[in-house]
Amino acid sequence: MGRDSSLRTIAFAEQYDAVWVAIGVHPNAADTWTDDDAGWIAELARHPRVVAIGECGMDFYRDAAMPEQQERAFRAQIGLARQTGLPLVVHTRDAAEATLAILREDAVGLDVILHCFSLVDHVDEVIAAGWYASFAGPLTYKPNDALRAAAARIPASRILVETDSPYLAPVPRRGRPNQPAYVAHTLARLAEVRGIETPTCDELTTANAARVFGW
Repeated sequence: MGRDSSLRTIAFAEQYDAVWVAIGVHPNAADTWTDDDAGWIAELARHPRVVAIGECGMDFYRDAAMPEQQERAFRAQIGLARQTGLPLVVHTRDAAEATLAILREDAVGLDVILHCFSLVDHVDEVIAAGWYASFAGPLTYKPNDALRAAAARIPASRILVETDSPYLAPVPRRGRPNQPAYVAHTLARLAEVRGIETPTCDELTTANAARVFGW
């Protein structure tokens, strides 16, 4: 996401009460990061419809930006989250150790949302840090028993649910373009994993989102 797309998203949010915005630079776009990016993010973060910085982080799955470029942008946006008082939405893909090392150093005391949660080998650290884990369509995929085990362990006050639309559509919509309505399937699976009723899980994750994003 860049400044122009952020402005378009904010304009969309101004039309609909249910829409809120996170602004930032994705690690796959970090090769163009400059101080100017920090400036426009800080400026737009003052808009009342903006509720988070991100998604930002580290991604070694794609080689769109070198690791050092990603790290520079990630650390800068962590600083912006601290400066603005907004939560930080984190993307990590095939880069768990690098992502966690930076969060340990720079993100202490911040509200951190681990977008499309995948850090199944680091659940103890996630719990100890008090970070939020946001679960997407992969929670419903048959091979992902470790992910479901992690979802069962995260404290109730730190679980969220998302779509990652248009990607990662949940079962039974897997293989099709994702859309926000399909979050209901992921929510139902999360409720099952945690041994609670779906409406209860809905209320819980909605309350968590409202708290962390300040709705």
